[in-house]
Amino acid sequence: MYEVKSPKVRSQFEAMMKLEKVRKVLDFIKADERKSIDELKELVLIEAPTHHEEKRAAVFAQKLKDLGLEDVHTGRGGCVIGLRRGSGNGPKVVIEGHLDTVFPFGSVKGVEERDGFLYAPGVGDDTRALAMLLSLLRGLNAANVKTTGDVYFVGTTREEGTGALGGMKDFLDEHPEIDISLSVDSNDMSRIIYEATLCQTWEFTFRGQGGHAWSAFGTVAQPVHAAARAVAKIAALEVPSSPKTTFAVSNFHAGNISGVHAIASEASFIINFRSNGAEEFAAVKKAVFDAVETSAREESQKWGKNEIEVSSRILCDIPGGTQDAHSPLVETAWLSLSALEAAPWLEEGGSTNANIAISKGIPALCMGRAWAPDENSKRVHNHSLDEKLHIVNAHKAVQHLALVLLMAAGIDGEFGSIVTK
Repeated sequence: MYEVKSPKVRSQFEAMMKLEKVRKVLDFIKADERKSIDELKELVLIEAPTHHEEKRAAVFAQKLKDLGLEDVHTGRGGCVIGLRRGSGNGPKVVIEGHLDTVFPFGSVKGVEERDGFLYAPGVGDDTRALAMLLSLLRGLNAANVKTTGDVYFVGTTREEGTGALGGMKDFLDEHPEIDISLSVDSNDMSRIIYEATLCQTWEFTFRGQGGHAWSAFGTVAQPVHAAARAVAKIAALEVPSSPKTTFAVSNFHAGNISGVHAIASEASFIINFRSNGAEEFAAVKKAVFDAVETSAREESQKWGKNEIEVSSRILCDIPGGTQDAHSPLVETAWLSLSALEAAPWLEEGGSTNANIAISKGIPALCMGRAWAPDENSKRVHNHSLDEKLHIVNAHKAVQHLALVLLMAAGIDGEFGSIVTK
């Protein structure tokens, strides 16, 4: 059973919870719940496929300006960045949600609210995070809370798919002064993501001569068959459950409807593999590449007529890493969730924007979007057209952000950051 070990973390958290200004922040956020939900409805209707976040970014930027942030601008890679300046005596903190969703334009037909949920593609992942940041800002402003550290509020781009966390990479490259990183990207607020899973996505393409399905049979090696051999070998791989290691062939492409009686000259597939262990990651990667090379050779040798050529390209390369489960941020998150009557638990690994910070040695967390004690085991359909978000007591997730942020950034005149170098 997890227990907070640091007396300093516990005593500072308990002292913070007694501060009148902190109570004002929490009370305002609770009262702001409906406005935050309505703002989420507004934002989710502004579609933002990965690599095409400009319209949503412009609206989010204006909202940050309206809430008084300094130097609101578009940074490298299209990220929206605004500064809430502290007293200058604390760390530089970033708190962010990603602007993009996995859905192409035309996917969002509207947003429906019923039975304690909102329904719309992208309503949770990660549009809700943007609305949460705005509610958090309103709460800090209403209570006139000044942090010791500067806080950057950021809407990042290109988190999903082939974006490969590109916006977060750009932001941290552009802002090497950042000391602490907080991300919002999980439907379950009780989930504490503090580790970073290694992740790569590759495309393999098999090329040959091709020909007629009847007359060329036996005279040419078949790229589709070579690719299929490789997928079959990959499907037979065994990987450890601990550290968790996974693989999935997500796309397979070959031929076309006009060539149903042809030996296609090209076939390709895309595979994603991940692991929480560096050695295990290296092993599954080697097994995948061996399967590809062996399959091309076997198909070529079967016919002995021509060689199947294979090329590969990496589509996503996401770094991994870990942190102490009893680091100040993790213990703070545990105390915060417990105070809000959630049931905290530590996630094994993760592939979120926090990966980038963790890989750089920056203390980081990824936190959740929804209070859902009875919904944690039920599907929320992320990345599907019937995505939904639990919005009962939605304010609690924002309150959680506030408590963790204030412990990380410090409160001017009260205490400094719980995170020390």
